[in-house]
Formats: sequence, C-alpha cells, structure tokens
Amino acid sequence: MLNKRISLIALGMLSATQAMANDQAESKGFVEDSSLKVLLRNAYINRDYKDGNPDKAEWGQAAIGTFSSGFTQGTVGVGVDAFGLYALRLDGGKGRSGAGGIDFFKQGDSGSAANDLSKGGAAVKFRLSSTTLTYGDQMPALPVLNYDNSRLLPESYTGTLITSKEIKGLELNAGRFTAESRKSAEGRDSGGLKSINVLGGSYQFTEQFKAALYASDVEDVLKKQYVNANYVFPIDKDQSLTLDFNGYRTKLDDSYVRESGATGDDNKIWSLAATVVTGPHSFTVAHQRSTGDSNLGYAYGGYQKDQGRVGDGGNTIYLANSYWSDFNAEDERSWQLGYGLDFSAFGVPGLSYNVAYVRGDNITTSTSEGGTEREIFNQFKYVVQSGPAKDLSVKVRSSILRVSQKSSEYNVSGNELRVFVDYPINIF
Repeated sequence: MLNKRISLIALGMLSATQAMANDQAESKGFVEDSSLKVLLRNAYINRDYKDGNPDKAEWGQAAIGTFSSGFTQGTVGVGVDAFGLYALRLDGGKGRSGAGGIDFFKQGDSGSAANDLSKGGAAVKFRLSSTTLTYGDQMPALPVLNYDNSRLLPESYTGTLITSKEIKGLELNAGRFTAESRKSAEGRDSGGLKSINVLGGSYQFTEQFKAALYASDVEDVLKKQYVNANYVFPIDKDQSLTLDFNGYRTKLDDSYVRESGATGDDNKIWSLAATVVTGPHSFTVAHQRSTGDSNLGYAYGGYQKDQGRVGDGGNTIYLANSYWSDFNAEDERSWQLGYGLDFSAFGVPGLSYNVAYVRGDNITTSTSEGGTEREIFNQFKYVVQSGPAKDLSVKVRSSILRVSQKSSEYNVSGNELRVFVDYPINIF
C-alpha cells in the first residue's frame, strides 16, 4: 500500500503545473552552483560502565569529503552528488571497542576493531521546477529515516528520494531505500536493511507555527508514523516561548516479533517540551511517555543482522529526552529540566553551555515493573569565529547515567565522555 502511495505522490509532484516556486529557473549551471567541502573530525568516546560491565572507548580521525554539483540549465536540470569517507583508528582495539552505542570501527571475527576504513558513494539528481528526484547513495534527514552523523563517520543509504517544495512553506518527501551503509563498516549493504519506504511532509502554517506528518515501512520489521507540532510565542525582544510536540507510533511485523523475541508489537511514544528563551538564557521543561505492549519500547536505528534493531537511522528519534539514554523503555515516563547559556552576551561569541537532568520511572521489563533511571547531561561547545581556524568547533559532553536494578535488562549505568573536534573546509 505504501509503495502505491509513494508512486502516486511522486507522480503528482513531478507533474505539478501550477507551481508557486521554480528553483530550476534560477539554476546557474552544473559547475557554477557546485561545491566541494571537507570535514576533518577527531572524535573520542569513553564509557565507564558500572555493575561489573567492561569499559568501552574509541578514538579516531576522519576525513569526510562531500561534492554537490549544480543543475544543468533547462526545463529539467541534471546534477551529481558524491561523498568520500576515510577514518583512522587511534585507539579502541581489542577489548575496548565493540559497544553498540559507540561503533566507530566494527569488530572483526577476531574481536579486534579495524585499523581504518574507507568508502564512498554517489547519486544522480534531476530537478523539475522545485521538485528534485535523487537516486543513489544519500544521507537522508527525515523524522522516520535520519542518518547518524553523531559518531566518527556518518551512515548512508542507497535508494530514491523525491523532495518537492513547489508551494512556499510546504515540503513533501517520498522515497524508497534498499541498502544501508553502517557508519563503522565498508560497503553499501553493511547494515542488513532489506528496504524502507518513507512518505510525508512538513508545512509552515505561519511564522510561528509549523507541523509535520511522516510514515515509514521497514520491510519485514515495522511500520512507523510520526507527528510534530511546533509553536513559537514571541514575548518581547530576545524573549520567546517554544512548545514542541513529537510523537511516534510503531507496529512490529509478526515475523520480526517472533525472530527478536519481543513480547508485543505495539509502541506509542511522545514528548512535549516547553522552552523559554530570555536573552542568552534558555530554560526547558519536558515530559516524555512510552506506552504499548512491546518490551522493545520505541525501536529505531541500529543494524538488524547483529543488534536486533530496525535499520531506520541512528538519529530517527525526534524526542525531547534523548541524550545518552533515550528514556524509551516499555511504559517509561520521564521528565526533564534543562538550561542553556550563550556566552556571546558576556563577550565570548561562539561559546555555549547546556545542562539537563532527566528522570524516568515506571519501566517494565520481562522480569520486573516500576524500574527507574536518571541522567545528568552537560555540554560545552565552542566555535571559532574568525581567523585561519574559522568555524572549527570543539564539543565536550558528559553524561552520568544511573539505572535501577529493576531496569538492568533495559539499560546499564555508567559515565560517558565525548570530545569532538570538527574542522569544516570549503574548497569551493
């Protein structure tokens, strides 16, 4: 059914005759609008696990090159996107690598992580008016299929994606992807994904109000729906209140329930966050709730073959209380208090700080009910504002996560440290 819907919406996008926008008419040419960028990334993650679990850590240096051409001129423009990735392991060999939540370098049969890895990909793209069809290797960023770029190298997917922006404020997306490239391994089909269909869009109703609705179907795994509503209330100069609602509903396929050992097939999870900004300060209060009969809670991301996950992107969790823990267990309820500070108001532009405390309770596992977890999250980030190192960023974040014994089947206690240094270079 979703295949038919994607085909119909794609046909409608490409045959639109009363477009309100026409990006193709503004095309300067294949070469003239092209860009080549390189991101140099040095990343380190250390997880000091508690309760007798071995510590894990990985450290690596990466180079991420991306090329994006412009579109040829004419009624239908043609272009090419391509990327090349290389990572060198600096630490995290046998015994230290292998944590699913880190996953810089995939372990081999010997238990040792690879010394380095390299891969690339390319896609061809076509544009008619303000509708673009892209086929090939891509990094989609949608609420139901969002590639993970929060580790050393990014994930990528192979398939077709149509993006339409014919009407001002409205973006529609339809796509089908048939291969997933794991962020820690070489090859185009290292993630175990059979296929995923995606469909949906977002609309900016007013300057203050935006909403989105998306759906996906991961073959032989699950079907997922997502809804978002975001409203910004201007209060005064440099003051505002933002209300942000996000919700997912997932339904596991019967075959996946049997294979994964899940106790149920249904999960609903939502979060509502209220953020007050006044000058350089921001204050956040959020509540998140998971319901349903699946002991997997809200399932997303990961790699089916070796992690028992679903393969729809490591960042496919647009929820307020997702830090180290996602607070997405069966029946879990969680609350967050957060604070942010922009130091530019104090003469240090580019420096920011965020802290959050999240507590979850009512966790259900196969052996217990009423489990709890709590996390304290801290992050400093600095972006160089000028000079030869302009745009270089340093991000240091830490989490202290404590999980009750009742919840040990769902999560594990520990202390986490992440240090990321990103240096983007615009070659042209």
